[in-house]
Amino acid sequence: MRLSKKHELPGVLIVVEGVDGSGKSTQLSLLKDWLVSTVEDVIFTEWNSSRIISDTTKKGKKKNLLTPRTFSLLHAVDFADRLEQIIVPALKAGFIVLADRYVYTAFARDVARGVDPDWVRNMYGFAIHPDLAFYFHVPVEVSLARICSNRAPKFYEAGMDLNLSKDPYESYKIFQSRVINEYDNMADEYGLVKLDGKDTIHNQQLIMRDIVKKVLTEKCIRV
Repeated sequence: MRLSKKHELPGVLIVVEGVDGSGKSTQLSLLKDWLVSTVEDVIFTEWNSSRIISDTTKKGKKKNLLTPRTFSLLHAVDFADRLEQIIVPALKAGFIVLADRYVYTAFARDVARGVDPDWVRNMYGFAIHPDLAFYFHVPVEVSLARICSNRAPKFYEAGMDLNLSKDPYESYKIFQSRVINEYDNMADEYGLVKLDGKDTIHNQQLIMRDIVKKVLTEKCIRV
């Protein structure tokens, strides 16, 4: 299983994880801008963005047709396509790959939906072990407040498919609390670097860059 051991490819894989509203995407965007200004070979990829499967997933979400197991399988297919078509080739070419969400998203969300944790982990055993994985932790109340500053919680985002509550806001808190709990439990298991998502954007970015510099130095990449 590739996920259980470090890869020997010349490139570097850096991923960010966390619930919606944790600030992970903002931080990865800032990190990307910084890296691009100093290192030209940077590739970005994000969860559920494969051209061959993302439309199917979107249609299933729109009609509320996805069961937890179906949801899990679709995302695994999406990930497998991006891994073999984008991530692995880029790593072989010596690129820095930045991933907004990785397999840990499935480990957290799918298990929070009641899918067997061993089944999910085995399904993603083909994944490349990242060189660095950041986990941005925020309380569920902070996550919900940030989401609601722009929009209402989405159906699956709020776990409405699980019949946790008829109130989407209450359902969001119940479901995302489960997701956060899964992330917290797996942080040590997979060596995720846990950052305080409530900290200032500036401080979080400084911490990230310092850690990234050390990892890139080990790969003989100057920034």
